[in-house]
Amino acid sequence: MLGLVEELKQLKIGTVKENEPMSNHTTIKIGGPAEVYIEPTSVENIKKAMDVIKKHHAKWIAIGRGSNLLVSDQGIEGVVIKLGQGLDQVQIEGTTLTVGGGHSLVSLATSISRKGLSGLEFASGIPGSVGGAVFMNAGAHGSDISKILQKALVLFEDGNLEWVLNADMEFSYRTSVLQKKRPGVVVEAVFQLEHGDKDAIYHAMQKNKDYRKETQPWNFPCAGSIFRNPLPNYAGKLIEVAGLKGYEIGGAKISEMHGNFIVNTGSAKAEDVLQLIQHVKKTIYDLYEIKMETEVEIIGIK
Repeated sequence: MLGLVEELKQLKIGTVKENEPMSNHTTIKIGGPAEVYIEPTSVENIKKAMDVIKKHHAKWIAIGRGSNLLVSDQGIEGVVIKLGQGLDQVQIEGTTLTVGGGHSLVSLATSISRKGLSGLEFASGIPGSVGGAVFMNAGAHGSDISKILQKALVLFEDGNLEWVLNADMEFSYRTSVLQKKRPGVVVEAVFQLEHGDKDAIYHAMQKNKDYRKETQPWNFPCAGSIFRNPLPNYAGKLIEVAGLKGYEIGGAKISEMHGNFIVNTGSAKAEDVLQLIQHVKKTIYDLYEIKMETEVEIIGIK
């Protein structure tokens, strides 16, 4: 990796580090080292970085703000590309919003509301990046990204950038075409919003934020919802009724506030979380014959 790292540094694309602990870049504060970690400062610099990565035939993965991510204790082989500063630009033309994939979804929803633009109220309590939200069709309170996205600029596995229209994203509950069928990462998104009443938007957002604070354990390091809701059932309710709230393995614990959250009590390893996930899956299947699927993305060396 030495030649790769030196070339990336020479390009002056932004931050380039070796053996960077991924616990510094996930909201659950877990994860071994990334072999190479880069934080490009523009779309152009992502293109430059990808040319070098492809030249060296290196593995790569892109992340946002790390809120829906569990990285293995062994870390990540290859290059981790973090979409952060420099990929958080915002442009508004009328009711059309263009935003970088590295922008915080929560802060975007807040700033847009002050301009009297409606459509992102549901996102006011969802942590993570815009790119990650599009990738997984993030949603809450009866709405989701698919309702407002026009198109997304996607970096695909072959290193090419391409605009993908909403109709081609194959959105469904917490999924998009980018997850398995056509893997890619969103570096920019265009949303169609509408004009609304500032006070009404503010109150709707505040209500959503308050609900999150009252029902979810964001005062602890966590990765958000661990399981997808096996509709018409709800993961948190199934876990609660099964008596699993508060169940611990190592430093990982099923939240006593919300059954679909696993919190890091201070010393959790990825292996602790994975064992908890397997325990929940087995318990729920044994009780209800319902197969639980993870919503959190699990990556890294196994």
